[in-house]
Amino acid sequence: MSDPFVGTWTLNPARSVFDANHKPARATMRWELDDEGSFALFAAGVDAKGAPCEEKPQRLRPDGVAHPIDGLPGLTSVTTRPNGHTIRAEARREDGSLAGEGTYVVADDGRTMTATTKGVDSQLRPFTQQTVWDRT
Repeated sequence: MSDPFVGTWTLNPARSVFDANHKPARATMRWELDDEGSFALFAAGVDAKGAPCEEKPQRLRPDGVAHPIDGLPGLTSVTTRPNGHTIRAEARREDGSLAGEGTYVVADDGRTMTATTKGVDSQLRPFTQQTVWDRT
């Protein structure tokens, strides 16, 4: 059986609740799983002004261990998997404070995923949002 996260997901803006500073017009997310049980997460889309945007790829290792985040010195990522349909990731600073977090839940039917994310963006603005994604 394949993992419920693996595949391509398309943003469903009508079912999502966006932060005022983060309102994409459209987006896709792709999850891949390697032989060691780590996920690679790729996200790209178009912002509200029509400009293309792409997130830095993320590596999520759901082992509950703090791993350095590539390209972001002083930040570590801890990812857990409370159950087969839920992945929770946290980014923490060296002092242990929370820099960002996300919880991803795939519905039992495998057709939708809900992502609840919060943190601080590259312009140091706090954000919280809940996005819904449809399997492509």
